[in-house]
Amino acid sequence: MIMNRQIIGMVALIRKETRRVLRIWVQTIIPPGITMSLYFIIFGTLIGRRIGQMDGFQYMEYIAPGLIMMSVITNSYGNVVGSFFNAKIQRHIEEMLVSPMSEISIVIGYLAGGIIRGIFVAAVVSLIALFFTQLNIQHPVLAILVIVMTAGVFSLAGLLNAIFAKKFDDIAIIPSFVLAPLTYLGGVFYTITLLPDFWQKVSYFNPILYMVNAMRFSVLGKSDIDIFTGILVILAFFIMLLCTAIYLLKKGVGIRE
Repeated sequence: MIMNRQIIGMVALIRKETRRVLRIWVQTIIPPGITMSLYFIIFGTLIGRRIGQMDGFQYMEYIAPGLIMMSVITNSYGNVVGSFFNAKIQRHIEEMLVSPMSEISIVIGYLAGGIIRGIFVAAVVSLIALFFTQLNIQHPVLAILVIVMTAGVFSLAGLLNAIFAKKFDDIAIIPSFVLAPLTYLGGVFYTITLLPDFWQKVSYFNPILYMVNAMRFSVLGKSDIDIFTGILVILAFFIMLLCTAIYLLKKGVGIRE
């Protein structure tokens, strides 16, 4: 009986988060498409003509997988951090904590919302990319897997940010000062083989590098990193963040204080 209640509660939360994404689609899905269109026009069309090829591919084709991942990262993160923090501020997170729902069910509910938004945004950006270049996806199953796993990692990261956040300014610090620099330095617009040896080694400590290159391998069949290493890194971060989020909710960190 308790298990059934937990499942019902989790499904209801997933439905709520999905409806939220679709209800305000003008805010959740359209803006990333417009932003990525500007990236394609400025970096791909205008600057790309001067660059020519990157690692054996036309520059527009080369940056397309990275731009898809950039949109997935920022939107899956933003979806969960905003939704969970609003639940904290409006105090209805307490209703879930006193309900039969377990902490695992709550985490999965918000996680699903972030992944769903990430998938929708990835689909929109991929369609937009087709207007600028060809996307001959070499490994479609791997591409879907990478998108889902990456959206999951940053949904959980957004959840952790929301757990610790005490005011609205706190949920803007990480995207501005951590997420954005790591994304731009994650090989979205260049191959790390262009960097000096020292900075190449530094780049390997950037987890986004593995996500971008895993997506690039699934689309183009070429990557700066070993694809199996990339998948393992993404999986390791997913498991670590998932366990951390569940543990913090059980302890009531940022909620019962």
